[in-house]
Amino acid sequence: MPPRRPADLPENQVTDQAGYLGHRPSRRDLLRGVGAVSATALTTALFHRLLSVKQAVRRGRRLSPILKSDLSLPAAGPERLTPYQFVTSYNNFYELGTDKYSPAKNGDHLRPRPWTVTVEGAVRYKKTYDIDTLLHLSPLQERIYRLRCVEGWSMVIPWVGFPLCDLIKQVEPQSDARYVEFRTLLDPEQLPEERRDVLPWPYKEALRIDEALHPLTLLCVGVYGEVLPAQNGAPLRLVVPWKYGFKSIKSIVSIRFTKSQPITAWMAAAPDEYGFYANVNPDVRHPRWSQARERRLGEMGKRPTLLFNGYGEQVAQLYAGQDLRRDY
Repeated sequence: MPPRRPADLPENQVTDQAGYLGHRPSRRDLLRGVGAVSATALTTALFHRLLSVKQAVRRGRRLSPILKSDLSLPAAGPERLTPYQFVTSYNNFYELGTDKYSPAKNGDHLRPRPWTVTVEGAVRYKKTYDIDTLLHLSPLQERIYRLRCVEGWSMVIPWVGFPLCDLIKQVEPQSDARYVEFRTLLDPEQLPEERRDVLPWPYKEALRIDEALHPLTLLCVGVYGEVLPAQNGAPLRLVVPWKYGFKSIKSIVSIRFTKSQPITAWMAAAPDEYGFYANVNPDVRHPRWSQARERRLGEMGKRPTLLFNGYGEQVAQLYAGQDLRRDY
């Protein structure tokens, strides 16, 4: 039997939500899931903070139908899905708060209906989609992906969405369209932290067009079979599993095709720390910390970080001939 490839974990080797959350966890279970206490691990204080936001996390309505995708490629060995409670209460979404817990507490500010997404720029067909139209643009799939944050923590999440390439095919990019830029909603009434000069607003991210067309790149509308909560980027976000999490922009209102490389939010804020590509790479350290290991929420200790977050067999060819240290 040939050796298992790093990303070839069958779905039946991932503990499902019911199996993980079907019983009421004891304090010992929860503390075990918090992980080892160290300078970069979840601490007892984090455990109590996660519990403190429990009431702010509300279950959403179910999404239907959901197709199990053969592109669910989570890990290099058996591991559990990150519990729903962690996925929806430990978040980076600076527009709703700059610590990990405020987005869940402040999520009621965001109104995901009505919602429209404009697609414009170097395309044949410029369009404006209502979010409910997008929900039916392509059959929804459930994909189990790793999420690796540039800060050194990670999760395994069952997303619900459809390939971004399905939307791209509808609008027919022009031959000289080389990049796809995404923008988050700009509305301080709904995203109150936009009143502060934390980042250049609106939040912007971008992909090279071949990255956007890759079948792993997902436009996401749900998590754990339910609609996205606000703190996870409702009603529409990007998921690019081989890149650090800040590339997976939340609450998208604009998709623009461009001929030149856009300046993204984190590139504008700290260009010496955050490059355009942001591919997960254990050999390229952040200027202030190593990227060689990561802390998986719900596990003890740390694990090695995988190049391209373990999706190298699927995406490495996109970067053939590039210097991954220069193009960080």
